[in-house]
Amino acid sequence: MSDDSLKNLNAYEHSYSDESFWEKVGKIALKAGRKVIRVALLLYYVLQDDNVPMTKKSLIIGGLGYFISPIDVIPDAVPVVGWTDDFAVLYGVYKVVAEYVTPEMEQRADEQLRKWFD
Repeated sequence: MSDDSLKNLNAYEHSYSDESFWEKVGKIALKAGRKVIRVALLLYYVLQDDNVPMTKKSLIIGGLGYFISPIDVIPDAVPVVGWTDDFAVLYGVYKVVAEYVTPEMEQRADEQLRKWFD
């Protein structure tokens, strides 16, 4: 994901809230798949960490806002490929903030995934 693409995520910040995140994830977890949801959860947990700089949090909010927004490059309803753009955006943001992911965050994400997928 290019720097320009990451900067464009600011347009999606208005779509993000904690409530809208959990609502979206709860509705689409099984459709989107474990990989997409794991990255979304990790970003959410990084966002909650007080030690993460605001510049990184702003990027996460934009990425999660894109994920939440009903307006996508590839509509989520398109079978098989509908979540690829969401995953690309989330993973691009994840790569930028991965240094802030702790083992505890990974454990929380994996516990939540087990509740939904196992």
